[in-house]
Parts: sequence; C-alpha cells; structure tokens
Amino acid sequence: MYFNFQDYIPMKEITKICCIGAGYVGGPTMSVIAKKCPHIQVTVVDINADRIAQWNETDLDKLPIYEPGLKEIVAATRNKNLFFSTEVDKAIDEADVIFISVNTPTKTYGKGKGQAADLKFIELCARNIAKVATNDKIVVEKSTLPVRTAGAIKNILDNTGNGVNFEILSNPEFLAEGTAIQDLLHADRVLIGGDETPTGQKAKDLLSQVYENWLPKERILQTNVWSSELSKLVANAFLAQRVSSINSISALCEKTDANVEEVARAIGYDSRIGSKFLSSSVGFGGSCFQKDILNLVYISQSLGLQEVADYWEQVIIMNDYQKRRFADNIISTLYNTVSGKKIVFFGWAFKKDTNDTRESAAIYVADALLEERAELSVFDPQVKEQTIFRDLDYLNTRSPEENKKLVTVVDDPMDQVENAHAIAVLTEWDEFKSYDWQKIYDKMLKPAFIFDGRRLLDKVKMEEIGFNYYRIGQV
Repeated sequence: MYFNFQDYIPMKEITKICCIGAGYVGGPTMSVIAKKCPHIQVTVVDINADRIAQWNETDLDKLPIYEPGLKEIVAATRNKNLFFSTEVDKAIDEADVIFISVNTPTKTYGKGKGQAADLKFIELCARNIAKVATNDKIVVEKSTLPVRTAGAIKNILDNTGNGVNFEILSNPEFLAEGTAIQDLLHADRVLIGGDETPTGQKAKDLLSQVYENWLPKERILQTNVWSSELSKLVANAFLAQRVSSINSISALCEKTDANVEEVARAIGYDSRIGSKFLSSSVGFGGSCFQKDILNLVYISQSLGLQEVADYWEQVIIMNDYQKRRFADNIISTLYNTVSGKKIVFFGWAFKKDTNDTRESAAIYVADALLEERAELSVFDPQVKEQTIFRDLDYLNTRSPEENKKLVTVVDDPMDQVENAHAIAVLTEWDEFKSYDWQKIYDKMLKPAFIFDGRRLLDKVKMEEIGFNYYRIGQV
C-alpha cells in the first residue's frame, strides 16, 4: 500500500508490517499482532541468522524466547501471516509500517558511559530504511529510547532517503517478561506518540486501528512523541522505585522483629499505594529497569537537573546494595569463608517464566561469591549453560577458564545438592516449592543452609526439616 501523507486521503487499513529485531519485544509483540490481525502480513527480520532459524524451528520448545503462551500463538500463525526472515531490505520495501525493535544497551564508552542509551543500532536501522524505502512509510519506535530520539530518526530519514515521506511514531512496550503474552492480549494501555500535524494524526490513527482489532479504543492513548518516549522511562522508574523502596525496608526488618511481607501487606491495603511491586527480593533485574533509570539520570544531568538525577540514581544504588548485602550474608553466615565450599544456585533468570538473564541478581551474587573462591553449581529450568557462562564472562572479573573451573551448570537440580554447604534461591520458579526438600537436606553437608532471595519457600517447613533458613526481610 502506498501512503501519501502529503495529500488528504481516506483512511486505509495497514496490510503489511515489518519488525526489525527478533528479540524479547519484537518476537512476542508481532506474534500477537499476527494472531489478532489475520488480514495483516507480519514479517519479523533480523540480521542474526541463528536467531531467525530458532524462530523457524519445527520444535516450538526451541524458540529463542520462553514466554508462557508464546509457542501456541507462533504455531497458529507462523507461515500463514507471520514470517521470520533475514531478508531485511525486502521486508522494509514491502511494508506499510516498520517497527524498530532493536537493542538499545547502556553505553560502555565515551560521553554518557554507564548511563546514556547506545543508539548505534537505531541509527543503523534508520539509515537502512532510508536507503531501501521507495514509498511513504510509518516508522514506529518500539525500542526503549531517550526523549527526542524520534527527531533524530526523522532527521536521518528526511536527509538521506529517496525523497519519500516518513511519519515517526513512538509506541513503547509495557511488557513484563513472564507475562508478556497476557500483557499484550489484555494491555492496560497502548501508547502512541506522534507529531501533532494532520499527517502525524493520520499515522497515529492508522496504528491505532491495528490495536483496535482486540483492544477497546479507550485504552489506546495518543500523545505527542516526546510525552510517549518519556512515559516509558518514567513508568519503569516508578516501578523500580517501589522495588528498591521495599528492599530498603527489608534490611530494616532483618535488624528488628518485623517481617517485610507483613509490612508490605499492611501498606499495600492503602488504596493510595496498592500492593503491586512490593515483594521484597534479592533485587530487580531484566533489560528495562536499570537501563531506563540510568537513561533518566543521564537526561536529567544533561539538562542541569542534578538533584533530579541524584534522586533517581538512588534507586539503582539501593538495588546494588540489596544484591551485595545478600552475598555478604552468605559469606558471613558460612563462618566468614566460602573458599572451596559448594554453593548451589536455584535459578539464574532474573524472574520466573522467562529465559532472560539480563541484569539478573544471580549474576552479581555469583560474581561476589566467586571472588571469595566459592564453587558454584547452577540450575535453572529455562536458562542454557552457554548463557550462564556468557553472563559471567561479560563481567571480565576473571578469565573464562577460571569461571568454568569454579562453576558447574547441571540439568537436574537433585544432581547438584550432594555435599553442598548451602543453597541460594535466586529465581522464584514455582517448581522449586514442590521439590523433595527432605531428600535435598539429607544429601547436603551439615549444618545445611538455605538463603532464600525470593521468599519462596515455607520458613517453618524448612526449619522443621533441619535447615538453617534465611530469607530476605525477616529474622
């Protein structure tokens, strides 16, 4: 379809969508759009041929992303109106709408190092779209981006393209990993930001029509592009703030007779506060919270708002403190030395029901224990061995050879507890609660310790079995 934005034309339905980036956002989002919009052809493209091959796997258990409900949707739509391909230019050329859903990591170099978002992949996408496009396109920011990125994309497209017209929209995702499919199917809101011009409004309405295939129109909010971009950062910052707030209280609870779970329940009944994101743990992880807060800190500093930057940076400081405090407690409890001691990790993903390990608390707790020469044995039902070693190697704390010498990854949790000094619960997988903990206790060295970083297990039951049981936010 040819969109002529410069002239008034009646609204036309979108028939072809291209998504650049087959990751944690692009794959699930496009799968749901394909499921709910059978009249739209959806093509997800990526230059990573291995990742595309995984999306095209006959065995749906081998999809690159684990999300409850995802494989069923892929099975129903793939090769019908949902396609995964490495033919990036072809998909761009044919699409009416192009979603950009590539990685925007925190910069590790230069100005803004450690805080600002690295936009090199976004810029590469924009330049490729400009080179390939021969007719008017709607380009949608799906990646989490700093405020005013849309302007940069627009500038690249308008000055390097083939004379075609582009409308840039911001359509941030508000997905929680582990519940992404349900979050897409039953979204609280969809946010579409764009220029407040006749052509910008037209583009926003066209994208809104896609979501209106399964969501009530009143849940689809339209804003200017700057408000949309900032809203994503602020939403994650507010949620992370709640987690760090309750985690700060967990440290206080451990020094008194208070129970952080009871405190959270008491304040959660206050209708002004609510109960969500008040579960204390070893710390938040994932690809969004830390990255988005650091981005907000950098933006605030860039605009001379140092007090605002300091305020939000404290959320990150508290999260780092919680992870460090958990590791320190393991070391001090095990008689101030873990050298040569076998410590078992139950869980590596940053939360249950996902195989994503980005910024997982387990990585940093492991790193602290390995610095003390502990010997770690790791089990996670969805995370592969290569991912665990990749996460540790990325820190550059020690050589890959040293990591492999000190860390063992197993496929059966019962295989790893023999002669273990302690177990650390780092991910709240439901299956951990159903394990035969008496059998686990019998296999461990005595005294046998459990450090529950997710408050997952029954304290009374564990202590009745004989464990020395410690959990976040409770004596």
